[in-house]
Amino acid sequence: QCRFIFPDNLLGISWVDSSWIPILNNGSVLDYFSERSNPFYDRTCNNEVVKMQRMTLDHLNQMVGVEYILLHAQEPILFIIRKQQRQSPTQVMPLADYYIIAGVIYQAPDLGSVINSRVLTAVHGIQSAFEEAMSYCRYHPSKGYWWHFKDEEEREKTKPKAKKKEEPSSIFQRQRVDALLLDLRQKFPPKFVQQKPGEKPVPVDQIKKEPEPVPEAVKTEEKETVKNAQSAGAKGPPEKRMRLQ
Repeated sequence: QCRFIFPDNLLGISWVDSSWIPILNNGSVLDYFSERSNPFYDRTCNNEVVKMQRMTLDHLNQMVGVEYILLHAQEPILFIIRKQQRQSPTQVMPLADYYIIAGVIYQAPDLGSVINSRVLTAVHGIQSAFEEAMSYCRYHPSKGYWWHFKDEEEREKTKPKAKKKEEPSSIFQRQRVDALLLDLRQKFPPKFVQQKPGEKPVPVDQIKKEPEPVPEAVKTEEKETVKNAQSAGAKGPPEKRMRLQ
């Protein structure tokens, strides 16, 4: 099973054969790495020649060319295999390293690839920062350059705000509010009155008031009724005349 991320770059390839995972150890890891479906394995290497001639891996020291060796092992989870160019029994030149983690084979990146990736990441971040900064820059011949950040303010305004739950008012608050409203009504009486629900408010000055009795006329009428009653009481009842027989 081989998963390709970047077909042209071996650094983006991983390969695994699940049937080998339970039996991976120091003796079988090179056989696992030499599977034909493994894209990291070079079939023209000396390991393939030794395998076809049924010789031991000790004969690799006597050959010249590309070979694979087990560089480090931490059973059963980690194995490191090195690809190297042998020029003599005592002189070799490393070409690439491969690490096997839980049966999955990856190619270890070289120093140039690591530096290149880090530099590209840093340059991309700096370029994005400059582009964002330039989007807030404004220029006018009379004013010069300045920064304009109203876009962020408008975005914050358009964001839906979470509605706060309204708590019921207490008796003290309602009574206090009623007292304040009554005080304001007395200080500032209304200028418009709505006589019936649904009708338009009418100014207070235009409302027809029923004529009230003049207080002086009422007082004079009361005085006259009181005098008549007093005079009638002073005279007393009329005397009876004697009948002549």
